[in-house]
Amino acid sequence: MSKAGGVLLWEFDEEMGSTRKMLECVPDDKLGWRPHAKSFTLARLAGHVAEIPNWAVKAIRQDKVGLSSEKSKSEIKAFFAGSREEALARFDELSKQARDLIAGVSEESLGQMWTLTYDGKTVFTRPRGEVLRNLFMNHLIHHRAQLSVYLRLLDVPIPGMYGPSADTAAAMVASLK
Repeated sequence: MSKAGGVLLWEFDEEMGSTRKMLECVPDDKLGWRPHAKSFTLARLAGHVAEIPNWAVKAIRQDKVGLSSEKSKSEIKAFFAGSREEALARFDELSKQARDLIAGVSEESLGQMWTLTYDGKTVFTRPRGEVLRNLFMNHLIHHRAQLSVYLRLLDVPIPGMYGPSADTAAAMVASLK
């Protein structure tokens, strides 16, 4: 069996580094803030970003995950960050577990079907590799972007992700001179 996860590791490392930089910006004194009544609080959004690597862990270790409208029955519990440090600790722990598992995953395992259920009904069944790409990686990038908007609305300087941000561009240009 060849280890297929190696092709994902470069992207994984880049995205986890960028995500950690964003979580480092979360202000402890604004965790109860939300931009709209229907939106997550900053504590919940930072917690969600921190917990998303657990989806990679679950996708590799299990063949199925069940969510439920009854919180006590869901296999994945919502994490609300009590502080920036708590979010970073959870993120670091889960991203290390995810990286270790991705590094060792086989081609055969990536092709096996994985199922997500909600209240006992199948939401989807897809190959594990697709789950890692979409439910984990793309999901993380999406919510990290949401976090950047929250931080921008709170006037917190945003680090660059795929190049400089409006907050880091001037410093980058100055360093090139």
